Amino acid sequence: MPSYQRPNIQAMAGYTWGEQPDDRRTIKLNTNENPYPPSPAVDEAIAAITGTDLRRYPQPTADPLRVEIAKTHGIEQNQIVITNGGDEALRLAITTFVEPTATIAVTEPSYSLYPVLADIHGSQMLRIKLGESWEFPENFAQRANEAGAQLTCIVNPHAPSGTLVDTETLSTLADALDGVLLVDEAYVDFVDPELDYDCTSLINKHDNVLVLRSFSKGYGLAGMRLGYLFGTETLIDPIITKTRDSYNIDHISQAVGLAAFTDQAYAQNTWTAVREQRNLVRNALLQLGLESPPSQTNFILATVTIESPANAEALYEALKNAGILVRYFPTMKDKLRITIGTPQENEQLIATLTKLLT
Repeated sequence: MPSYQRPNIQAMAGYTWGEQPDDRRTIKLNTNENPYPPSPAVDEAIAAITGTDLRRYPQPTADPLRVEIAKTHGIEQNQIVITNGGDEALRLAITTFVEPTATIAVTEPSYSLYPVLADIHGSQMLRIKLGESWEFPENFAQRANEAGAQLTCIVNPHAPSGTLVDTETLSTLADALDGVLLVDEAYVDFVDPELDYDCTSLINKHDNVLVLRSFSKGYGLAGMRLGYLFGTETLIDPIITKTRDSYNIDHISQAVGLAAFTDQAYAQNTWTAVREQRNLVRNALLQLGLESPPSQTNFILATVTIESPANAEALYEALKNAGILVRYFPTMKDKLRITIGTPQENEQLIATLTKLLT
């Protein structure tokens, strides 16, 4: 049969998502969801919505939510665009700033959706391998510029390692790049506060910096699909007025997002709880002989250096058989990515790993 797909779509591979079990008994530590529910204000917001509210189109640019985000970050409303998840934010950045066939630069390894979106757009990918300690190579910007990269995507904190690049390094990179630098901060809410990390100031220092934030992780709304981009008005305006879908954020998402974001005290308490559990889990993994860099996310990347009784893939399968899902990537054969769960889930994880590895 003939194929009506564009050639680049026919040739590409799609995004591979993590396993989604149907039962409630499985301990799900494979897709980096927040182990805690969203603010109780979310339930109240949902309960207040009626069918009548859905008769009309939603507020076109989610302005009440933009106002609240601007206030919290200390920036202007016109520097923010609300998106249908962080993934739409990435697609909009590519659509707006990258010519088809032009180059997008990323680190290697990185978020596996980046090359999928590049393939859809018909763009070239430049993958720049990180160092042994997950650091940028010194010639990172030079290589991106030589390849004509119109967009460079940096996950910070990094996925899948969980490591963090400081603001000064990002600022230097923005200065050196000819194209747009998108800092993907999907996991930023879990960064230790004492590190004093905040790249909000970069958008006023550089006219080529976009910052991505997500409600999926820090606000416990992975099932809602809500995110946002902020940057200079010259970057945000064409997204809002030209490339964004009409009414891209529905009424329910706007109401729920506003309720979750406004309750900062609740959200920050969950972030603190995740950090505490992250430290406990990492220490336990180290004691079991699983190497792991310090993480600033809600997950840990564990390297299985021991030969017996299991390699990383076998350990993944053994945990799955025990009712615990973690993430195994065939491209990183000696590593497992483990999401931080509730204290009870983490205790069961460590108990099961102890039985498997000792």
